[in-house]
Amino acid sequence: MRKKIVAGNWKMNTTVPEGVELAKAVVAKSADVPADVKLIIATPATHLVPVAEVVKGSAVGLSAENCADKEKGAYTGEISAAMVASTGAEYTILGHSERRQYYGETDAKLVEKTKLALANNLGVILCVGETLEEREAGKHFDVVKAQTVNVLANFTAQDMKNIIIAYEPVWAIGTGKTATAEQAEEIHAYIRNVLAEQFDAQVAEDTTILYGGSCKPSNAKELFAKPDIDGGLIGGAALKADDFIAIAQSY
Repeated sequence: MRKKIVAGNWKMNTTVPEGVELAKAVVAKSADVPADVKLIIATPATHLVPVAEVVKGSAVGLSAENCADKEKGAYTGEISAAMVASTGAEYTILGHSERRQYYGETDAKLVEKTKLALANNLGVILCVGETLEEREAGKHFDVVKAQTVNVLANFTAQDMKNIIIAYEPVWAIGTGKTATAEQAEEIHAYIRNVLAEQFDAQVAEDTTILYGGSCKPSNAKELFAKPDIDGGLIGGAALKADDFIAIAQSY
């Protein structure tokens, strides 16, 4: 059975004290979530050490929002995969559309980041997704396939045990727009077929694919009911513990 995961991406929000309080609230309410649903919170890098203490011993996993494509050295302001792992974090998000859009992250750079994350025993939440322009031009399948294959062609079926894919329609992030459950399922099923072509049917069946585009308590149940949607990468709604937990309870 694939893992069901609800991951919260806090983005550049909350101060350290605010983040610690939010993490405490999530941990306190995590017992209300079905046992087969894994909760993960992805915090700003400044928060990782104190939040690792908060989630220690709980069922809540901790993720970074990014890591560097270099192992170490003179890269001022960057945070390496080894640094992330040393905080107690278990995962890192890579290739979020905001990183691609605002910071010019390429698939080639994501290959290096993914290699370093896996080498440091971090699970990777790899984001793929198309813009509104690409969807309206009918290119969404091609874009998502290219983003998926360009990175994952460099990894093995064994590596895939530690890689989660998050499909995020860029046009539905923070816009209030949401892909319909049918649109989301169509792409999720397509990504699974791409994985079957790239690896094999077993890898495709075992890989968790999350939906990340304005998922909230009001639409999570419909999305999560689809056979190829294995949970969510939650943005704004993850900043309120009650909303985040309610999404996870949609299972």
